[in-house]
Formats: sequence, structure tokens, C-alpha cells
Amino acid sequence: MKLLIAILTAAVLAGSTLPARAADDTKVKAATEQVQTGARKIGEGEIGSGAKQTAKGIGNTIVEGAKYSGRTIKDFFSRAFGS
Repeated sequence: MKLLIAILTAAVLAGSTLPARAADDTKVKAATEQVQTGARKIGEGEIGSGAKQTAKGIGNTIVEGAKYSGRTIKDFFSRAFGS
């Protein structure tokens, strides 16, 4: 067990010293903007279209955020373990 902890600690330390690649988060930012636009429409009294756009934007943000997180985690483990 101590060996496993030592190996994982060394892998994390080695991975943290590698230069980080900039991840492409443009889709997440676009989906976030869509949520904000829908929220502004609700504030202006356009409940129907604003709520619909906000709900759609939230769904897009969740999907794109999950994809972004998956790529980031995959990149981390690829760097840490050389796979």
C-alpha cells in the first residue's frame, strides 16, 4: 500500500511539473454566453423565449463542460503516466 501511495505521489508531482497545454474552452464560453443572453431576455420581460434559451444554454454548458473536463482529465493522465 505504501508503494502504491509513493508511486501515485511521484506521478502527481511529475505531472504537475510538466508544462500545461492550454485547453480549448471556446464551446464552454459560447454556451455560457447563451445562458447569459437568455437570462437578460427574462429580465426584459421576454419570459417564454428567454426561459427557453436559458434552459437550452444551460444544457449546452453542461454538455460542453463535461467534454472539456473529460479532455482535461485524459490529458492529465496521459502526461502523468505516459499513455
